[in-house]
Amino acid sequence: MTSRAIEMPSAGPSAPTGLTQAEAERRLARYGRNEVAPPPPTPLHRRVLAQLRDPLIMVLLGAALLTVAIGDHPDAVVIGLVVVFNTTVGVAQEVRADRAVAALSALSAPHARVRRDGGAHEVSAALVVPGDSLLLGEGDIVAADAELTDASALLTDESMLTGESEPVAKDAGDTVGAGTVVVRGRGVATATATGSSSALGRIAALLDGDPGPTPLQRRLASLGRVLAAVTLALCVLFFALGLLRGLGLSTMAVTAVSLAVAAVPESLPAVVTLALALGARRMAARGALVRRLPAVETLGSVSVLATDKTGTLTEGRMVVQHVWTPSGAADVSGGGYAPHGDLTRAGRPLTPEQLRPLQELLTTAALCNDASLKPPRSGNEVWTAVGDPMEAALLAAAAKAHCPDHAELHLACPRFAEAPFDSLRKRMTTLHHLPDGNVLVCLKGAPEAVLVPAVLAEPPEVLDRARRRAAELASEGFRVLAVAGGERLQWGLPAAEAEHGLSLLGLIAISDPPKAAAAATLKACRAAGITPVMITGDHPATAHAIAVRIGLVEEGPAGSVLTGPELAAAPDTDLTAVRVFARTDPQQKLDIVRAWRARGAVTAMTGDGVNDGPALHQADIGVAMGERGAEVARQAADLVLTDDELSTVVTAVEEGRRVYDNIRRFLVYAMAGGAAEILVMLAGPLLGLALPLRAGQILWINLLTHGLTGVAMGAEPAAPQAMQRPPRPPGQHILASGVWQRLLVLAVAVTAFSLMAGTAARAMGLPWQSVLFLSLLGAQLGVALGLRARVLTTQNLFLPASVAASALLAMAALYVPALQALLDTRPVGWAGTGLAMAAALAAFVAARLVRGAFHRRA
Repeated sequence: MTSRAIEMPSAGPSAPTGLTQAEAERRLARYGRNEVAPPPPTPLHRRVLAQLRDPLIMVLLGAALLTVAIGDHPDAVVIGLVVVFNTTVGVAQEVRADRAVAALSALSAPHARVRRDGGAHEVSAALVVPGDSLLLGEGDIVAADAELTDASALLTDESMLTGESEPVAKDAGDTVGAGTVVVRGRGVATATATGSSSALGRIAALLDGDPGPTPLQRRLASLGRVLAAVTLALCVLFFALGLLRGLGLSTMAVTAVSLAVAAVPESLPAVVTLALALGARRMAARGALVRRLPAVETLGSVSVLATDKTGTLTEGRMVVQHVWTPSGAADVSGGGYAPHGDLTRAGRPLTPEQLRPLQELLTTAALCNDASLKPPRSGNEVWTAVGDPMEAALLAAAAKAHCPDHAELHLACPRFAEAPFDSLRKRMTTLHHLPDGNVLVCLKGAPEAVLVPAVLAEPPEVLDRARRRAAELASEGFRVLAVAGGERLQWGLPAAEAEHGLSLLGLIAISDPPKAAAAATLKACRAAGITPVMITGDHPATAHAIAVRIGLVEEGPAGSVLTGPELAAAPDTDLTAVRVFARTDPQQKLDIVRAWRARGAVTAMTGDGVNDGPALHQADIGVAMGERGAEVARQAADLVLTDDELSTVVTAVEEGRRVYDNIRRFLVYAMAGGAAEILVMLAGPLLGLALPLRAGQILWINLLTHGLTGVAMGAEPAAPQAMQRPPRPPGQHILASGVWQRLLVLAVAVTAFSLMAGTAARAMGLPWQSVLFLSLLGAQLGVALGLRARVLTTQNLFLPASVAASALLAMAALYVPALQALLDTRPVGWAGTGLAMAAALAAFVAARLVRGAFHRRA
């Protein structure tokens, strides 16, 4: 094992010498690598078997075995190709998605700085062992759970573990968790737990367990069982009736098997797979990567959307939104860390006199500051923060107020001493040389630590007014800073000694503001019948304020927020009655998702942190963030948002509903056609048509109607009102809500129109069996076009093209000698063709009428 020696400043006199290299290697062998073991790759054969276990695929395999047994090898090949197509597409999509997620993935802490053999070294984070001395600096990702032995102005971002958006101050003796980020200061810590024993690893362990089948899988499994039973019963009935009428055993056996193939919509798996694959492709173009194909349809069934706050509903960046001074206040516009925006009062620009005290306030905040702003790079249009996000927000606000540039400020007023922020004093003070030789004192901190007589030389009424305003801003969800300043003739004492007799400059209200589209996204969810729920590790007041601003809850007391400690104290609380949760831990997030699922809801959970992983895994569909998400979250999710936008989830919901509608539309079409073929065979003899269709003709009709035409229905555009109706109940059968009624009506209509054409042809002396064959096929193609949501749409031109191709192949069966011999057909002439076209037109009209009668339930 090799490592690269680096120059590393000491964190203080108490920095330990660290392990020896030999001891580190011994512990690595004992404790293992410092990484959360990824899930083992799924072998190809297991992926294939999972596809073949689908109930409808098993029905098709049974039909294929029957066709082989009776010597009908061509149809067995057709069925086999359908099975191979479905399996190949499904497996390919899963493999492709896994590879895409792997490309997004990166180690939480790819490298770590450790002290070994008395020197500082940079090693792979996977090689950190318990007992290692970790050297932590600004921007570092903590490689393992550790206990701080030394800390200087150390702040860590723990949002990946806790969901808490604000950095947390750390002192010697405190602990830091694996995966957290140092946003300011430096420190030395001794690693106490690595790999699966760390907090990150313990959360990942909650991902064990099978989340269960999706709603689509449950519905199709139920349908497969029904179809298998009905098909077997009908085939036995037809076979028995044929024998009673004196028809030959072999003829009836072949025909019965042909009807079995007709009754089973063997292209349904292909339609489902194609619809899901097209949906996944469209979603990928919109910023959503599907890891499992059934997740596309599951989104369409979602009735509860549980989302985190930071970075999902909010920008994930601290922004100054309001400033207050004893002489006046102002609102600050602009988002992110870009220094672009304005200060206004009541919507109007400020006068120079009004702006002056606000500039003094923000200039002081910019001097008492260790952060910096990084401008956009080539190809990146976003300003980023270096250091504490809160301090970076102060710099952006100072630029919006036209204060001197940050670098110019420090040149004009160089800092020569500081008292850094810590959790006890709750304030930071810096001392600066002024050009006239005096000393400028700059102080900022929590209002309760600054707005006190010991720090400020202000009248009591001014302090009381400032405290009241600070409390009001805090109740609105802002993080409030108080800023003070003053001058000294000269100073030779520690900076902390300067924290008295200062002047109050004002208050600064900072927040992580909601995304511009957050309110509209939640409104779209409600219109679609989806209940949004916020689950965050943030402060309850902050969570409530954001929830009110985006319209998640009505304005009122923050008591409508349930916190993790309150939930722990009252475990019997009805979790489905709450819309905002704060200060939750990973297990409680899991409990919330399970509570909704126990009520029969289809849940979607969004998240980006390690703490979100278990809930993402347990939800019906987990949605992880691709840009800022943790690896554990991405691996647990079914859907990864490459743009990190919640609005993409709404787009995905619409895509899921489109997929489900297309599957149901195909079922109406295919099963009505299959039922019509059986009814024609059963009713034909009653009208004097001894054997209405031959086995080959049935299979040819089935191939053309369930082949390209059926598959093309899976690419139909979404219905206009798809997002204005509630999600379907998860226990609802796929044939419910009007589907089986439409199916039966259309089956009877197609049967009637086809038999009418056949009997008319017999009366006219035409080859009635060929006319019946062409009419039955044409009527089914008419239904395919009649069931479209928009008949004349230019979207999915594949469907009318496939209908035309199927019609041409139907005519070829009557006029191509080889097909005539194979299918035992004869030319029907213009009269016979006219009868078939009339049947097709009548079926089209019937489909439009049926669709109109049931459109509200579609």
